[in-house]
Amino acid sequence: MKHTLTSYFKVLHPGILSTVQDLGRYGQSHLGLTSGGPADMQAYLWANRLLNNPENCPVLEVNFGGLKLIATTATTIAVTGAKAPLTINGQVKEIWRSHHVNADDEIEIGYATEGCRVYLAVFEGFVVEPQFSSVSTVIREKVGGVNGEALKAEDVLFYKPTPRQTLYALKTKDIPRYENTLTLHVVTGYQYALFDRVELAKFFCNEYQVSAQCDRMGYRLNGPAIQSGISQLLSEGICKGAIQIPPDGQPIILSVDRQTIGGYPKLGSVLSLDLDLVMQANQGAKIHFEPISIHYAHTVLHLAKAKYAETKLIKVTQ
Repeated sequence: MKHTLTSYFKVLHPGILSTVQDLGRYGQSHLGLTSGGPADMQAYLWANRLLNNPENCPVLEVNFGGLKLIATTATTIAVTGAKAPLTINGQVKEIWRSHHVNADDEIEIGYATEGCRVYLAVFEGFVVEPQFSSVSTVIREKVGGVNGEALKAEDVLFYKPTPRQTLYALKTKDIPRYENTLTLHVVTGYQYALFDRVELAKFFCNEYQVSAQCDRMGYRLNGPAIQSGISQLLSEGICKGAIQIPPDGQPIILSVDRQTIGGYPKLGSVLSLDLDLVMQANQGAKIHFEPISIHYAHTVLHLAKAKYAETKLIKVTQ
């Protein structure tokens, strides 16, 4: 896409894995395209809200950190997500708030010490050409973002030139905490009844750990192996948060870059609010599971939505 815009960030250092994400790509699974979108939806939403952006404005998702950008014109940014050092021209800045940026300012996100995914939003969002109704980057499918890839040094990220905006911050009490021990609520699915009761008890009564195989596609866990007793199963669509039990019995929690279909049996799906926290967990994090009904899940989600809407931001100064 050719831009007439002259406002952009130039990537000086891309970090380990930095991608452009919006709310996700939906209605395209019949083409084999997964949803993509932010791994931590709550941190993504807050990044845009701190700038009064519409919810679907494209942001940067930075895995672990190491991102360094330079601005060409003035704008306003916000950073949320994992606890990582943020500096502008070498001066330490707080995250979970917005900041003014001037021309030639260098923005750097160091490496996370709590959580693993950082979100950087710009006022009115990054200007990126949508593909299949979304700008979300899914590297496996080579769609979205900048050429369907993670950011590289010398890439440019366009934004609209804007006057200075009022700065906002999220109150400390409202900032999410990313823990190393999580209890995940599982909405049980129709295949739940196909598992032996002993295997179900084993799954819900034991502790699992996040393995080294964890990325935006899913988190493979280590712990007591679960036997499904299901020898044949037709491939079917897979929802975000689905818990698959492969032949080795080690559960896999599937996330935003999951495959669109699969044939492994599934116990159910992790509540979306909990999945945000899982996707901030690092290798070795301890996981416990608790079954819930879909009615309970709906109640929790409605309450969380109401709390988000009622949470007030505070005005801050530079």
